[in-house]
Amino acid sequence: MNENPVILPVGDKALLIEFGDSIDPAINRRVHDLAASIESADVAGVVELIPTYRSLLISYDPMTTSPDLLSAAVTDSLASGSEKLSAPRRTVHVPTLYGSEYGPDIEFVARNAGLSNKQVVDIHSGVDYLVYGMGFSPGFPYLGGLDDRLAAPRLDSPRTEVAAGSVGIAESQTGVYPVASPGGWRLIGRTPIRLFDPDIDPPSVIQAGDHVRFVPLSGPDEFERIGRQVKDGTFSVTIDGAL
Repeated sequence: MNENPVILPVGDKALLIEFGDSIDPAINRRVHDLAASIESADVAGVVELIPTYRSLLISYDPMTTSPDLLSAAVTDSLASGSEKLSAPRRTVHVPTLYGSEYGPDIEFVARNAGLSNKQVVDIHSGVDYLVYGMGFSPGFPYLGGLDDRLAAPRLDSPRTEVAAGSVGIAESQTGVYPVASPGGWRLIGRTPIRLFDPDIDPPSVIQAGDHVRFVPLSGPDEFERIGRQVKDGTFSVTIDGAL
């Protein structure tokens, strides 16, 4: 971890603040702390803050501020320690039906790990996963903390469409497809809740810096019941630590 982060220009409208070169919860915490500090200070000219595994991209309006002014604001925040302003931990509960048609690759993951399907479910749902960043499709969370035993290679040929809500594993990461899209992750389950809705603010239920807890469902009947509640607007996602 870099005690003194590196500040780099990205074109003429952004700065990149790099905290390290590895995937590490402590590094990611500093990324989100700085983002919270910049947002709280309402720094002039900042357009968007994009946290990643190990860095923060700050997009700015060059007609309002300059790289030097923005770099100074970042340096002041880091020097004063005021970057430690992030919100309390939020843990989003994601009800998930594992296996069968909802998770067609769970048997592969189990065989690959030398485990039973039930052991895969128990291990996968027994961890709170850190959301390191949001990914390749709207609202897709990249989750860290997957048990090494469940690591599995991507499909040799990606599926042309993965159902919204599908829970997958790729190498040492797990994640959820919030919208239907192509994908090559190994699917082990599916959630009936809607994780991304462009008509609400914020559109994504899960945010970078959150934690995610997968909660196993008893069977298709419970999956369908929650699905109906989601459709008629009566289902509320459980979020520990939400204000």
